[in-house]
Amino acid sequence: MPEGIINRVTNSKLLTIDLEDYYVEGKRFLLDISKWLDEGLVLREKKFRETVGSNDWVVFKDGLVALHCSTDAIVPVWAYMLVSSKLSGIAAKTTLGTLEDLERELFIDQISRLNLSDYKDKNVIIKGCSKKPVPDFAYVLMTQKLELIAKAVLYGEACSSVPIFKKK
Repeated sequence: MPEGIINRVTNSKLLTIDLEDYYVEGKRFLLDISKWLDEGLVLREKKFRETVGSNDWVVFKDGLVALHCSTDAIVPVWAYMLVSSKLSGIAAKTTLGTLEDLERELFIDQISRLNLSDYKDKNVIIKGCSKKPVPDFAYVLMTQKLELIAKAVLYGEACSSVPIFKKK
């Protein structure tokens, strides 16, 4: 009879990547500029500049900001540029788009900075469950990066993983 229970997961040579570790902490803001347009649709430059100039930007201190217009207004790019310049040095990150676009950009930034050389020719599991919101595309992006160097890529947990890729 064998002596004790052997934990094969602990003894395996699998490396785990938890995308939750790359979640950027910080308050997220969706800044909808439609409220600064006449009837939410027409941008009048003088009035827009006055509104932008008098806005209290300090509320966005160290925040992660997505610039957005929720109406069908045709907003010239300079308007977003103007708002972005006001947030410069105040917000930690500003992007154009929705909160989902902001999350995408944050994860792209984080994953693109990773040195994945530790995973060269290794079996890697991309952990599936997380407490923080990890967008689906982050799993796809990480898989694409790992396929270039890893021996195998799996998804889930070591005790119940789904094979995604294996080098031939």
